[in-house]
Amino acid sequence: MGRRFVSCGAALLLVGFSGAAWADCGSPTIASMNWQSAELAAALDAFILNQGYGCSAEVIQGDTVPTLTSMVEKGQPEIAPEGWVDLVPEVIRSGLAEDRIVVTGDILSDGAVQGWWIPKYLAEANPELKTIEDVLKRPDLFPDPEDPAKGAIFNGPAGWGGTVITSQLYKAFGAREAGFNLVDTGSAAGLDGSIARAYERQQGWVGYYWAPTALLGRYEMVKLEHGVALDMDEWQGCTSNADCAEPRKNDWPADKVQTVVAKRFADSAPPEVMDYLSKRSWTNATVNALMAWMTENQAQGEEGARQFLRENEATWTEWVTPEAAERIKAAL
Repeated sequence: MGRRFVSCGAALLLVGFSGAAWADCGSPTIASMNWQSAELAAALDAFILNQGYGCSAEVIQGDTVPTLTSMVEKGQPEIAPEGWVDLVPEVIRSGLAEDRIVVTGDILSDGAVQGWWIPKYLAEANPELKTIEDVLKRPDLFPDPEDPAKGAIFNGPAGWGGTVITSQLYKAFGAREAGFNLVDTGSAAGLDGSIARAYERQQGWVGYYWAPTALLGRYEMVKLEHGVALDMDEWQGCTSNADCAEPRKNDWPADKVQTVVAKRFADSAPPEVMDYLSKRSWTNATVNALMAWMTENQAQGEEGARQFLRENEATWTEWVTPEAAERIKAAL
């Protein structure tokens, strides 16, 4: 996800824009988080802003917590296309209150899902496993590869908001006392690999994951219920706060996935650019299909963006000006 992308055709488009237009748009940095849907979104924004609006946008690597924190504190990067804002509510709240960021809209129109999952084959073989507490009664079904006497709950890498929340829920539900270790998978690839290995061997697996993803399109998983009502005060003050020492059991709310923009860029960018960032929104089904295509074709973000633009003209032309649409079509 650390690849940096600057459209190679940007310089050629100079002749199609006035100097003022280019100066107005500038050179925003766009955060590509280290998962596939965010990489795709960042590449799409870079392509459309560069080819349609004459920006010199650059994609840089990011992660939920450090990226959104940096936007609030430093005003960079300028754009986070896929910001999972509910994972860092205090950061977003303070950024909005201090007028350092703006939220332009929901990039995922139907929201996103996070939580703890088990393989569908295991759920079908053990229909009693419906909640987190049901799973915690059966560490024998989820053996830790490094410590088979214990069960394993697989977590995401450091820097993910979902990793913090899983760690807090691990404590809240008493998973250690129930005989489970919390496994640090180290990276997105490590987390994906743990699921793939479990499926290939038809073994038990439980841990953190989210949708939309190509992986959940390939490996059918069942999300566990939490068995308790959602307490948003607890969520904001403790469940999502690594510094809270005594978290309580809690549900995982549906996630808003929104585009976050640094206020300085929002104030200086041409209105057409901000209008695009406000209108650009797609569904989980659209993103899942694109990610599946990317996985099957070993395609990266820019290739996925081009595929979307080629196959969904009626959708994206509603997001941009007619003039920008023509320039984007010409660049494909």
